[in-house]
Amino acid sequence: MTHDVRTIEARHLPQLVDIIKSNPVRHCYVASRVLSQSKSFLRSAHSDVYGFFSGDELISAMLVGANLVPINTTAESRAAFAKVLARQGRRCSSIVGPDSEVLDLWSTLESAWGKAREVRSRQPVMALSQRSLVASDDLVRYAHKSDLDVLLPACIDMFTNEVGISPVAFGTGTMYRNRIAEIIAARHSFVRIDDGQIIFKAEIGSVGAGVAQIQGVWVHPNWRGKGLSVPGMAAVTKYVLDDIAGTASLYVNDFNTVAIAAYKSVGYEQVDTFATVLF
Repeated sequence: MTHDVRTIEARHLPQLVDIIKSNPVRHCYVASRVLSQSKSFLRSAHSDVYGFFSGDELISAMLVGANLVPINTTAESRAAFAKVLARQGRRCSSIVGPDSEVLDLWSTLESAWGKAREVRSRQPVMALSQRSLVASDDLVRYAHKSDLDVLLPACIDMFTNEVGISPVAFGTGTMYRNRIAEIIAARHSFVRIDDGQIIFKAEIGSVGAGVAQIQGVWVHPNWRGKGLSVPGMAAVTKYVLDDIAGTASLYVNDFNTVAIAAYKSVGYEQVDTFATVLF
């Protein structure tokens, strides 16, 4: 049977859903893109999902957008995807996903795309499906629309320190502000505000296949080391599990040992390992 790479069509959606549901924590981001928009997302002639097929059987897939995300890829399918991606040239700002898949894919693409800005080769993926046994911070709440002006500088600081580039550089300030407003409106933003100052914040980046992926966890510099992150994350986890999804997940850089220890204290356990290539 011959193998080929081609755009996924609507009729392939059930096969893609089966792949996603085989590991919902790993594929949460993809699920948020595919399942929320259902068949309409896949019907476009310029779909962002490529498939590696054996006949009409979907073996692997690749989400091709601002983030390039391998989905259940094998050595054979990654080589096939890499040929297509090398011809197209780099359009993404990052490659993210399971470490073995991302690093192998990047080893093939680097010669065509050039050097990455940074490669984060080991990022523990952690998950929790029950309320934390530690006490939660009762002052952590859903963010309101009126919190936007106070919240925005904290989001910019977190993003800049995490990614290495300001999200409001190059004239994108209005776009980023609107994005944070959308997260608040979706009830995916959590804050603790004391006397008009953000003390703790976190957001949900993706929701799909019964999993919510938490991102942007941040404590004000003046309050770090004072034990706020554990009860803060316990509160966020409670909101997620009560209102949004059956499993809360996140991934973190392996060098951020303080954060990893805090998440473990809340009850999160490592279930996977990601890698990210940043451009």
